[in-house]
Amino acid sequence: MIKSKIQPPKAEKVEMKLEKHGDVRIDNYYWLNKREDQKVIDYLEAENNYYDTITADTKQFQEDLFEEMKARIKEDDESVPYKKNKFYYISRFEKGKQYPIYTRKKETVEAEEEILFDVNKMAKDYGYYKLSGFAVSPNNELASYGIDTVGRREYTLQFKNLVTGEIYPDKIENTTGSSVWANDNKTIFYTRQNPTTLRSEKIFRHVLGTDTSLDVEIYFEEDETFSTYIYKTKSEKYFVIGSYSTVSNEYRILEVDNPTGEFRVFQPRERNLEYSIAHYNGCFYILTNKDNATNFKLMKTSDKDTLKEKWVDVLPHREDVLLEDLSIFKDFMVLEERSNGLNKIRIIRWDGSEDFYLPFEEETYSAGIYFNPEFDTNIIRYGYNSMTTPSSVIDFNVDNKTKVIVKEHEVLGGKFDKNNYKSKRLWATAKDGQKIPISLVYHKSTELTKNTPLLLYGYGSYGHTIDAGFSSTRLSLLDRGFIFAIAHIRGSEYLGRQWYDNGRLLHKINTFTDFIDCAKFLIEKKITSKKHLYAMGGSAGGLLMGAVINMKPNLFNGVIAAVPFIDVVTTMLDDSIPLTTGEYDEWGNPNEKKYYDYMKSYSPYDNIVRQNYPNMLVTTGLHDSQVQYFEPAKWVAKLRELKTDKNILLLHTNMEAGHSGASGRFEALKETSRDYSFIIDLEGKTKI
Repeated sequence: MIKSKIQPPKAEKVEMKLEKHGDVRIDNYYWLNKREDQKVIDYLEAENNYYDTITADTKQFQEDLFEEMKARIKEDDESVPYKKNKFYYISRFEKGKQYPIYTRKKETVEAEEEILFDVNKMAKDYGYYKLSGFAVSPNNELASYGIDTVGRREYTLQFKNLVTGEIYPDKIENTTGSSVWANDNKTIFYTRQNPTTLRSEKIFRHVLGTDTSLDVEIYFEEDETFSTYIYKTKSEKYFVIGSYSTVSNEYRILEVDNPTGEFRVFQPRERNLEYSIAHYNGCFYILTNKDNATNFKLMKTSDKDTLKEKWVDVLPHREDVLLEDLSIFKDFMVLEERSNGLNKIRIIRWDGSEDFYLPFEEETYSAGIYFNPEFDTNIIRYGYNSMTTPSSVIDFNVDNKTKVIVKEHEVLGGKFDKNNYKSKRLWATAKDGQKIPISLVYHKSTELTKNTPLLLYGYGSYGHTIDAGFSSTRLSLLDRGFIFAIAHIRGSEYLGRQWYDNGRLLHKINTFTDFIDCAKFLIEKKITSKKHLYAMGGSAGGLLMGAVINMKPNLFNGVIAAVPFIDVVTTMLDDSIPLTTGEYDEWGNPNEKKYYDYMKSYSPYDNIVRQNYPNMLVTTGLHDSQVQYFEPAKWVAKLRELKTDKNILLLHTNMEAGHSGASGRFEALKETSRDYSFIIDLEGKTKI
């Protein structure tokens, strides 16, 4: 990168006093939160121009990296067909095109293809375009689908006649994009979002062909810490309205043949009672933490009498096994479990004749049930991959115990051989004695020494677990001598629900110190060194990046923070910001002083001090609905003001996209090549 005398943008300082609980915080960059202000746009564009100038000497390398990554991807690719209601559904990509084409074939996969949506044609006039949640009516003739042209996850629901190709005039704004058909092929249930906070808060019923102003509101989730959604059970017997927060669930059910009927509450919400439901043969099966089942257990009850007092145990709670999900089939059920951090798939026949696990052999891997819409089948479809093994979609025959790999991710270019890479799992010791798993992968020719560059990735929030999976783009790092590692820190559920609980609310700092302890461990084992260690995280993982560089600024040579949640206190005090109120049980409610004080103690924006910071690349999207663009923008402005080093600090804002970045298939690769080129260039490894 160009280490020139070019001066970075200097954001204007406009003092804003923020007071809570008698504590006053000064935010000199609060003015950046007005997206419609031209002065804000000018500042973001100035930062983009600065990024372009500083990285000018890597532009060709970024393009080369992009082409290298793209060359590994099969451009004319298609999904594994899945069958639902007499049709096989397939999505495919054509060479040179950015977006999928959704198709189906009747009865057999050899039948003539019917194109449902060619998103390439639909997106031609847009910089960002996302089609989501398309659902086909029971008579197979109509489809509902959501369109987002900004990247803010506000979808307009539309309808298409799949027989004539007609797009109906019905348009429903500000939805989640998903919908559910009733059996009459004209009634639709959908979820609407709050226009300010984007919280999914209302369920409506729409009749095709009627004015949307006549749509009936059938449920309003009044509790601002909850969100709502609607779906149909796999048994096709019930509509289900779900309401959820971090630590509580509630469901309402209605028979599908009675779409204008009244939904009834399955089990009223209770704080710290979590449950999910699946219907089978006159009963509901319930995954729940009832009776202090921290890692969840399986219960059931009659579909006529659903209150928790009637629930009976099917599978008991286990201290060392997290019960993650349940899939229902005609002759058996499939449980997804996690033990010692690793995925397990368990099959139990309803008649009790069999109870067994699918065998997995690698030391660290990722496996999970795929989309299985068919109910009456002896085949379960699951996905498998590891850090060295590309993703496979596998059909397992429960009757004869055979499996068929129906799709294996192809890594093109002729250079990839899984035997050229090694993966392993190590265990670091946290400051409180906990053992923290680290999954890592590297090229077999890479020597693990203090001079080896290593990218350490982390997330650690919401109980979301980053499993040890495969990435073809990551090969561009591994082939240049990098090690890639995932720190399975507290705040995820890698080691069970307690692993999550010990990394949220008033235990959140464990997430940050775990990551630091993983980094120290890798250095102590001479697998890398501070000079060659890099860190990366996005969204809540960006919060992780911000916290650890405040706490240990000299531990990393470079850091990539993508769409980082960085101004924790201010955001969590503003209930007009999307997602805020629903996250009080994750971070705490700062309207209560104990949570305010605790958040302030680690909030990256509030804890910037005059000290050296590592080289940094910070990315965001102007229309991000989850982490507002102004959080990273303010963070970079304040870092520029206070940091005492001459290291690189860059902010790149995608002026067209939101939280998930670019919408096009290959546009997303350009973002990855941008990120990777940052650390590869710092390491001086732009050549393989």
